[in-house]
Amino acid sequence: MKTDLSKFELGNYKAGPKLKVFIWFFFNYYIFDTALPWPYRFKKFLLQIFGAKVGKGLVIKIKVRIKNPWRLTIGDNCWIGESVWIDNLENVEIGNNVSISQGAMLLTGNHDYTVSSFPYRLGKIVLEDGVWIGARSVVCPGVTCKSHSILTVNSVAAKNLDAYSIYSGNPSTFVRHRKMINH
Repeated sequence: MKTDLSKFELGNYKAGPKLKVFIWFFFNYYIFDTALPWPYRFKKFLLQIFGAKVGKGLVIKIKVRIKNPWRLTIGDNCWIGESVWIDNLENVEIGNNVSISQGAMLLTGNHDYTVSSFPYRLGKIVLEDGVWIGARSVVCPGVTCKSHSILTVNSVAAKNLDAYSIYSGNPSTFVRHRKMINH
């Protein structure tokens, strides 16, 4: 058996209503995935218009890509850094006080390489309260990053991260527990 991309199928994935997807493409390209520093409140408003659930205090930098805002939930006081890519073919849930650093990717889909037609294989991503995803890191489909876990710079989370734990590498492995002090 060989891979035959001419027979590619979407699997369970449905983007959404065609007109909504088409209109979002332009807002995503000209407002979010641009070097122009549009106001955070305006970006939050647009996300909500397109079906995202967004809490207060969102900081969303320039050159951010969001595939399907109608599959996105963001809690209070979250930071989304420059050049973050939220490729949410499936739901992405971001808790409160979450930081997603520059160039990080949240990937809810990949391909089933065991099937010749290479269909999508999807999995929801959950970033619980206080999570920090380091710069240029990747969170893979189906992963939950538990409360206050950290994925360090340039690491790949292919499995769930435990609460108050620090992970590093590709694939990421446990480094140590996260200790915090009140300041």
